[in-house]
Amino acid sequence: MNAILSKWRAGKGTFLLLSGVVACIAAAFATGGADEPGFAGLVGAVFAGLAGGIVGTAASSRRHWPVPAFSLLFDFLLALVLLWLVRSALPGSVGPLPGLPFWFFTVAAWLFAWSVVNRMSVFAAQGWLKSALGLAIPALFGLTVLFLWEAVTRGFGIPFVLLPPPSAIGARFAASIPLLWADFNQTVLKAVLFGFVVGSGAGFLVALLADRYAFLANGLLPIGNLVSALPIIGIAPVMVIWFGFDWQSKAAVVIVMTFFPMLVNALAGLSASGAMERDLMRTYASNHWQALFKLRLPAALPFVFNALKINSTLALIGAIVAEFFGTPIVGMGFRISTEVGRMNLDMVWAEIALAAIVGSLFYGAIALLERAATFWHPSYR
Repeated sequence: MNAILSKWRAGKGTFLLLSGVVACIAAAFATGGADEPGFAGLVGAVFAGLAGGIVGTAASSRRHWPVPAFSLLFDFLLALVLLWLVRSALPGSVGPLPGLPFWFFTVAAWLFAWSVVNRMSVFAAQGWLKSALGLAIPALFGLTVLFLWEAVTRGFGIPFVLLPPPSAIGARFAASIPLLWADFNQTVLKAVLFGFVVGSGAGFLVALLADRYAFLANGLLPIGNLVSALPIIGIAPVMVIWFGFDWQSKAAVVIVMTFFPMLVNALAGLSASGAMERDLMRTYASNHWQALFKLRLPAALPFVFNALKINSTLALIGAIVAEFFGTPIVGMGFRISTEVGRMNLDMVWAEIALAAIVGSLFYGAIALLERAATFWHPSYR
């Protein structure tokens, strides 16, 4: 991949110039007058291709520029221009599919965005600028993926029921905020949060007891392996029968799914402190609880947060899948299963987008808390 990127840097001007040539050839073979649909856009592609070729050719020799930030800014602005050109040439829901110049500019915009992300990832920065780059790189990469998704689905005329474009999903998301909020409240604020806190907390407390009494560890870990192998679609109907159709049964599924990852990781973390440190605590005549709170729990924090990050995704998945097997007429899983039957794929993708956003924010919040609590760990130094 790096070799491809290096060749692209050396030949990006040639690529853009070739785009202009292709646009010129397409214009030469176009028939009809200036009032023919798409003719104006085609002529615009000609001039944009030629201008992009000239600018890109100059950009290919900028390795001698003294300021790396200026080179990064140049790639970023040129990527924005190309993205604007591609966006203005996107076909609507009806009409002819775009021609070869459109795809040349699409690939060029993607490669320039790729170059920007690559340069940002190796850019030397300190302080707030480093933190800003840490947020900007994944955001820009995600926007690039959405751009390619939009271009491919609309450029190839992919049927809406197979894969709607991001613009349609975003429009449906914005128009369904009240409904999405009700589903979010039912699934996340009730089932996921309650099950996550209870399941993770119970797993941590049982890990402390199992660390104190060895027979509990020997008895619980095999059971944990057994329960972890149980499929969600087998647990969820049983929990619905036991706890009813409301959010309590979904929270019970989440508790089962999050209990044993925390138990296993916490037990491993409590054993992570070195023998030399434990011997030092014993020379100070510390008892079990003093050694636990002053040595073993701090050493176990990375393992505990690792379990919390795993459980943050498991909890959301478990609650959504559990809603497929019985729920009130609200909830993210209920909405997905219902709208699939109605072939409302934009609403299904809106719910998927909501789940992705919630899961990412949940995971990110735990990661920030981990960074604040384990700043002393070698991975953060």
